Amino acid sequence: MRAFEEKLDELRSELLDMWTLVISQMSKAEEAFLYTNKDLAHEIAYFEKKVDAFELKIDKDCELYLARNNPVAIDLRFVLSILKINTTLERLGDFAKGISRQVIDYPFDKPNQELLKKMQIDIMFKQSVCMMIKAKEAFEKEDARLATCIFAKDDILDEINHNADLIAIKAIQDNVETAYEAINMLSIVRKLERVGDHCTNISEDIIFYLDAEVLKHQKKK
Repeated sequence: MRAFEEKLDELRSELLDMWTLVISQMSKAEEAFLYTNKDLAHEIAYFEKKVDAFELKIDKDCELYLARNNPVAIDLRFVLSILKINTTLERLGDFAKGISRQVIDYPFDKPNQELLKKMQIDIMFKQSVCMMIKAKEAFEKEDARLATCIFAKDDILDEINHNADLIAIKAIQDNVETAYEAINMLSIVRKLERVGDHCTNISEDIIFYLDAEVLKHQKKK
């Protein structure tokens, strides 16, 4: 194997390692929020430093590869996609950390279960983590069709997010004492909706790498 091919494999391996960590961070964020596990929330905040370190190293390695090898065609698309996915994964890590901060500051023993169910936050967490896992699988298998399937999952998150405002408003109107939890949960919903958006961006990057097709700003089918 030529040296530049070995370097591409190293870039792939680094990105997958980062991906695994970010998925773990989001899975921990789910558990921390649903069960008000503050110790786990602190653990997420601590490991965010490792996510940031991954991003910096992958960025640097990609830049060096581009400078030294002048890749073209699919090799160039591969490195450009890694750069973009790397940035997106770091942002996903930020959302996990943001959720952990809300858990750390949460003043109650556990979330309002009735409101949590109405806002479908547990479903949003499961869909978000599933999208991250499926996107990683699509990248590993170089499967553009699998990447495309992620778009439909994002529609689920969008619909829940769309309904969340009215649910929160009604909860506060019915009982003003639920205001803190309603607003707190609404913030979680917004974060998870953005997680879905970032996962679709990753899917677009995978499709660009594999098929040289740009889906950005296009209606997805």
